[in-house]
Amino acid sequence: MSDPFELDDDPQPAPAAPARAPAYLEGLNESQREAVEAVEGPVLVLAGAGTGKTRVLTTRLGHILMQNRAGPGEILAVTFTNKAAGEMKERVSHLVGRPVEGWWVGTFHAIGARILRANAEAVGLSPQFTILDADDQVRLIKQLIDVHEIDEKRLPPRTISGIIQRWKDRGFLPEKVPTSEAGQGDGKVLDLYKDYQERLSTLNAADFGDLLLLCLKLFQEQPDVLKSYQRRFRYIMVDEYQDTNVAQYLWLRLLAQEYRNICCVGDDDQSIYSWRGAEVGNILRFEEDFPGARVVRLERNYRSTPHILAAASGLITYNEGRLGKTLWTDINDGEKVRVRGVWDGEAEARLVGDEIEAYQNKGEKLSDMAVLVRAGFQTREFEERMITLGIPYRVIGGPRFYERQEIRDAVAYLRVIAQPDDDLAFERIVNVPTRGIGKTTLQTVHTYARAERLSLTRAIAKLLETDELRPQARKSLSDLLATFEMWRVMSGTKPSAELCKQVLEDSGYVDMWKAKREPDAPGRLDNLKELVVALEDFETLGSFLEHVSLVMENEERSDTAKVSIMTLHGAKGLEFGTVFLPGWEEGLFPNQRSLDEGGLASLEEERRLAYVGITRARKHCMISFAANRRVYGQWQSATPSRFIDELPAEHIDVFSESGVYARRDAASAELVDPFAGVDDVPRSRRRMIEVDRGASYKPTSNGAGFSIGIRVFHQKFGYGKITSVDGDKLDIDFEKAGPKRVMASFVLPA
Repeated sequence: MSDPFELDDDPQPAPAAPARAPAYLEGLNESQREAVEAVEGPVLVLAGAGTGKTRVLTTRLGHILMQNRAGPGEILAVTFTNKAAGEMKERVSHLVGRPVEGWWVGTFHAIGARILRANAEAVGLSPQFTILDADDQVRLIKQLIDVHEIDEKRLPPRTISGIIQRWKDRGFLPEKVPTSEAGQGDGKVLDLYKDYQERLSTLNAADFGDLLLLCLKLFQEQPDVLKSYQRRFRYIMVDEYQDTNVAQYLWLRLLAQEYRNICCVGDDDQSIYSWRGAEVGNILRFEEDFPGARVVRLERNYRSTPHILAAASGLITYNEGRLGKTLWTDINDGEKVRVRGVWDGEAEARLVGDEIEAYQNKGEKLSDMAVLVRAGFQTREFEERMITLGIPYRVIGGPRFYERQEIRDAVAYLRVIAQPDDDLAFERIVNVPTRGIGKTTLQTVHTYARAERLSLTRAIAKLLETDELRPQARKSLSDLLATFEMWRVMSGTKPSAELCKQVLEDSGYVDMWKAKREPDAPGRLDNLKELVVALEDFETLGSFLEHVSLVMENEERSDTAKVSIMTLHGAKGLEFGTVFLPGWEEGLFPNQRSLDEGGLASLEEERRLAYVGITRARKHCMISFAANRRVYGQWQSATPSRFIDELPAEHIDVFSESGVYARRDAASAELVDPFAGVDDVPRSRRRMIEVDRGASYKPTSNGAGFSIGIRVFHQKFGYGKITSVDGDKLDIDFEKAGPKRVMASFVLPA
């Protein structure tokens, strides 16, 4: 038996210590590191909100360089904004410890332009071609409309430009436009598209859509050129892949065919830009396009609390068109997502303002708070509440409410009614809508007004007694002055809101926007309706105009912390400590117009928009809805958004001062008193409150015990019979108001 203590004549070497990971990989979680190191073959990184996708992208790019798998000129990295491209370059240079030169990092358009300039002759251009902006495109189309003698009112230049750009986003040259779409405008739009492309070629110019469309044409017609770029780019990386359109998708697929080392990073649950061409199907079919693709899910969230993540995750599971992932975090519990019901939009703005002040008193920064709305018109009440409370704010992604073109125009009409000598206001709207009053006519009026020291309206009144003006201009100006005088008489008897509504209709201003087929026209009409609502709060037209002047004087200071107000679409990619999500009502959110146009696909996009909104919040998130909304001066009952019902109950805290939505307290199983602590309710609403307080409302029961055929009473609509019951919502045929859908808690058995 051998001595157990005897030394081995041939000792085995100690196992080598595992090689230490490069420093740049330290701190990455398991999924992030997998995404960084999976550099060969097609890879799809599903990066949930707040999961550190930017770090993964830049580290992956740096990893390829540090491992000498490719040089900078052999990597194509595509972003959606110049800011993102610049940030990527800066981070990678810092990671590798030196400036990186000669690489291909930029937006789709920037890289497309670079490829086109190197091969311009092959697509009928010279390398110095001009890139037209949106205004140049519209002006060129207007010229072509004149040549074709097309009625601009039937086919406005911006409408035609929008159709052409949508065709380009889908990769359609004129000869490729589908037969089903070629007949738009009796086929005239397609004819204009052909002439437009020919004119661009003559001008040695391209628009933004061409930067990818002509690249596709180049690759398809010049296979040797395509092959050279396929061999150049050993690795391709794409950010925000869920936002790519069809042309971008086709462009990427062609370039990736040689090495198939394409890595797309995106989140199917945050695809919210279909209205500008984004195609969520691009990310959903990635595994079909690239067989054998590796899918890495980034699910650990570093931004939000568990309740916020669980609420958002529970909501998005109702979407069928998604690849699926579950966000999680190791952050402490935090508070639940609060859902608050209020009586109307004014009460909602009051609630949000009070909450902002309360958080500010607790030490929260105003710059870390945001109000995210579904539609632009919603900002008005919040802006006015911020001004009343003296809370600095900024509207991101668009002008403040009273700075918007359509609001300035409408207010200009009201200013001239109140003050006929207001030349600045009169000049703004004298030919809006078009009245055939040209520059020559206005120049004549100005010359006479200056010479006689008269206001424009007084000068016109004098000139109408002469033959100085052409007959058509004289008639138009005469009619306009007469109409203003009529409105002026009305202003003495009509409420200001009714007067404004009449002015917008009589002047043709509303019809002008209805006739426009521009994408933002419906939103402008909504803003005008909101202006009418705003006027209801003022006894006189003069007091409203004074209020507007004071609001416009509320100058922004760059050195002051401000609450951010913006649309949900504009909030993507941002984050805040506290987020307010108002207006969660059926028809507003989800948006009825979107549902009517897009059906189920639009509903799922609206739900993704809700998911984006919730996941902008780090610590606090409050969703609110109103029981009533004023639309064009008329009260309308509102029902809570279906998205509220889809939020998991264990992660939300629901309270409604209007009594339209109440849940049992989780701890005590008692019904929450919807009016506890509410003392400032107007007398006109007292009966509704008494009705609500006396109701034993249970949202999970069928209409709180109501059934079809029962005669009921509603405070606003009167008596009627129930025709159908849908959970806590009742369809009622009212004797005077006709068919309406209302909340069960708003009615009593008759």
